[in-house]
Formats: sequence, C-alpha cells, structure tokens
Amino acid sequence: MDFWQVFPAALALVLIIEGLVPFFSPNHWRNMLALVAQMDDRVIRRIGFGSMMLGVILLYMVN
Repeated sequence: MDFWQVFPAALALVLIIEGLVPFFSPNHWRNMLALVAQMDDRVIRRIGFGSMMLGVILLYMVN
C-alpha cells in the first residue's frame, strides 16, 4: 500500500481514539486537562516522548 492511502486512515483512527474519552466522559476529560495544565513542561515532554516511542515500537512490531 502507498503511504498516502494509509496515512488518512491512520489519522482517522487517531482522531476516533482521541475523541473517545471526551465523548463518553466529558467531566473526567475536563479534570484530566486541568491536571495537565498544572504539570511541569518537562513532565509533559516526557509523556509525549514516551507516547511517541510506544507508537514507534508498535509500528515496528506491526510491520
């Protein structure tokens, strides 16, 4: 498959997954955002880096 065929599907799946928590539990999502707003930038960066690395590992395992 071509990258430009897979990319929109992958992006769509990310948006669907990201939308699950605010759709099913908007109060929990709001509280989670308030906690993130209070976090130090280093912590947020580490979480983002860990998420990216997990994604890279999963992508490697799938392919």
